[in-house]
Amino acid sequence: MEGRTMYHSWNLRKLLRYIAFDMALVLAAILLTRAGRQHFAAVDSAGGVSLPVLMYHSIAPVPETQYCISPETLESDLQYLQEHHYTAVSPEELIAYTEGTGDLPEKPVLLTFDDGLYNNLSLALPLLEKYDMCAVISVVGSFADVYAPDAPHNDIYSYLTWEDMQQLEDSGRITLGSHTYDMHENGTRRGCAKMEQETEEAYHEALYTDLSMLQTEFQENLHIQPTVFAYPYGFVCPESKLVLEELGFQITLTCLEKPNFITRNPACLYGINRYNRFGNCSTAEIMRQILPDEK
Repeated sequence: MEGRTMYHSWNLRKLLRYIAFDMALVLAAILLTRAGRQHFAAVDSAGGVSLPVLMYHSIAPVPETQYCISPETLESDLQYLQEHHYTAVSPEELIAYTEGTGDLPEKPVLLTFDDGLYNNLSLALPLLEKYDMCAVISVVGSFADVYAPDAPHNDIYSYLTWEDMQQLEDSGRITLGSHTYDMHENGTRRGCAKMEQETEEAYHEALYTDLSMLQTEFQENLHIQPTVFAYPYGFVCPESKLVLEELGFQITLTCLEKPNFITRNPACLYGINRYNRFGNCSTAEIMRQILPDEK
């Protein structure tokens, strides 16, 4: 019993260190994309529908950080959006609009959550239900397979299991997306981007193998095939687009903090820009940055 306790204690410390390192890498990526290191951008056209997009990560009852906010802060955001007549839209609605088979509300907003943390189910979903909102949650397959089964459901550090994801799917408010199976790292390869000396053929095979693995698990566990892909750390390369198209992805999410303008052209959904929801600013401050009628 003592050995098992020591194992779980070590596993928790390792996981918490990983999360802290992970968040630091995301911050570095956002700073890079702010400097213009981005290949794909949503159409910047006066004829498009303005679509502000928020990027959340962890929602937990702990001191707020760059990538963790409290449930109270999330509720403040959702209440603000509701009071200012914004309507959360789903990826399906965006796709239908670009294909000319649907319309968007007067003031649409897209809410996204990255990494697939358990608190997205336990703490965020009830608030989305309270304010009649929907959202996208992009999960990392290896987190669900490796970390989630060994860790108890904890609002601070646990990841979603496949059973948890089924609950999200059943809620009717969540669209699950891909965040790669096991490319959510920043070592020799930066996220899922092509390495400098890697041939296009080798890169195509590596990315296709990773993404198709997660698509297969989605099919086997949930009987779905996600059409939304979020780039790990916001690292984007043009060579990835062919693989994403081959696997049926219709929307890609970046970390570039710029406005989006959605047109009747499906191509505008590749390279959706997102504003990271920092934990060190108020709802009013973040909304002034991202909402067109608040600037």
